[in-house]
Amino acid sequence: MSVLIAPSMLSSDFARLADELAAVERAGADWIHLDVMDGHFVPNITFGPPVIKAMRKYSKLVFDVHLMIAPADPYLEAFADAGADIISVHAEAGVHLDRSLQAIRALGKKAGVVLNPSTPETVLEYVLDRIDLILLMTVNPGFGGQAFIPAVVEKVARVKKMIGDRPIHIEIDGGVTPETAPLVTRAGADVLVAGSAVFKGGKEDAYRANIAAIRAAVA
Repeated sequence: MSVLIAPSMLSSDFARLADELAAVERAGADWIHLDVMDGHFVPNITFGPPVIKAMRKYSKLVFDVHLMIAPADPYLEAFADAGADIISVHAEAGVHLDRSLQAIRALGKKAGVVLNPSTPETVLEYVLDRIDLILLMTVNPGFGGQAFIPAVVEKVARVKKMIGDRPIHIEIDGGVTPETAPLVTRAGADVLVAGSAVFKGGKEDAYRANIAAIRAAVA
């Protein structure tokens, strides 16, 4: 199984976003993960469409946009226009998940659903035909650098069984390190979001070594 590494720009140096973006791309990133927080759905505020649009000029990689906002629907078009390739919404952030997924796909983007650690995977059962990606949080969303929640590993395996042979990515976000990455990839995950585990060291050579360490751990 080929595992994709998606560095989270939440852990980058925001004063040097363009440089950091270019550095992780050269260091071997597959996707770029962009955490959008509103200070309402989660207790933090990050960035919105204008920053993503500015970043888009500096990378050709897949922009994997994780919306930790509520409501999400009024902003989907703005994030699509800003350059998102994948837009993921939290199942907990609205009451019309099917409608949100339809709206994302109508904008020509891939649609993802995010589940918090305590949210059961059963919420996915009736929208599987509208999903390109399932993002399972292995921390409670809102801040970077949190500890991995082991109970989610079993959820990964259940979700893998649920999707069967559908071409749906299973992505993991939170506490991903060379130690935890094998746990979730063995259970069925194929996309790993890593923030502090990639950006520690603060330089491109360190980013390259950090990404390589995660790849080696799941190889």
